[in-house]
Amino acid sequence: MFANLLQWIVRRPPGTYEEAFVAEVQAVRPVPRNPRLEKLILLCWGLIAVKHVAVIWAVHHYAVPFHQLWINAPTFLLGLLATLAYYWRE
Repeated sequence: MFANLLQWIVRRPPGTYEEAFVAEVQAVRPVPRNPRLEKLILLCWGLIAVKHVAVIWAVHHYAVPFHQLWINAPTFLLGLLATLAYYWRE
């Protein structure tokens, strides 16, 4: 009712009425995840965990003069970055 009143007041031509509706909708399906690649990511996280344990053991066993996080932190962050890049892809 108010739309017709507004059209009457503004004196808009009736031809633009049809242009206000959606003409076409396109839906894009997301790319399905690859189960083989997800298993590879899980395997890589397992290898990162083994490396962390090995580095912690080596630093304590051989009395290396630096903290083990100088090696473990970049490995963890790069693995996290790669994993997030896979799961947040478009």
